[in-house]
Amino acid sequence: MISNNSSNENNQVPNISNESFQEGIKGNNAVLLDVRTPQEHSEKRIPNSILINIYDSEFADEIDLLDKSKSYYVYCRSGNRSFHAGNYMLKTGFKEVYNLAAGIIQWNGETESDF
Repeated sequence: MISNNSSNENNQVPNISNESFQEGIKGNNAVLLDVRTPQEHSEKRIPNSILINIYDSEFADEIDLLDKSKSYYVYCRSGNRSFHAGNYMLKTGFKEVYNLAAGIIQWNGETESDF
């Protein structure tokens, strides 16, 4: 099995730049995961992202339903919640998880909203 830098020795999700994140989400095996609240997600999000609210009591159950063979690109507002979510994912058997280091507040790619 091929693994990228997400399988590092201390089992922490790598923080990646906007450019690396944008490149990664273009992959066929990539899943874009937003771990913010539903309100934040409706206000501004990266297109095609799946919302799983890290504050929801069902968060762990929803994460556990995801396909662990995929590559996950996780983001939140500033990179903190997604960093913790990514670390949880690595600890529960996901192999490729990447965190948008500065979150959506520093995102310079395409966005959409419900408004």
